[in-house]
Amino acid sequence: MAFDPKKTQTALSEINVTPLVDVMLVLLIVFMISAPLMQQGLSVDLPRTESTAITEAPEQKILVIKNTREVALDGAEMSLPQLKQRLLALGRKSKDLQILIQADQSLPYGYIAQVMSTVKAAQIHRVGLVTLPEK
Repeated sequence: MAFDPKKTQTALSEINVTPLVDVMLVLLIVFMISAPLMQQGLSVDLPRTESTAITEAPEQKILVIKNTREVALDGAEMSLPQLKQRLLALGRKSKDLQILIQADQSLPYGYIAQVMSTVKAAQIHRVGLVTLPEK
């Protein structure tokens, strides 16, 4: 084949997206598999009662009290004074804030009452206790 000076090679103006799609599909599969494994929760032995299920409120926070008396609000562990300050800040943002307390059943009633009074002192009046249904 002879060299034709009139035909010069030009740059390919189309982008090949096939490798990009392949990488994105692999990442999608990796994240779909690893996302359920990344969810961690605090282990709390909830008491069982015959109560009905509570409805979810848009302004709802979960307060977890472990059997070691460690208190965590939405996964962040804190002391009772820190909890009060955090709840005061959250209460200022939303007047319809609801706190659900997940307390281990082995905790003394007095400590749970102390945590509930801390929540009430932060001007949050919608407080509930989370339990498991009886079998």
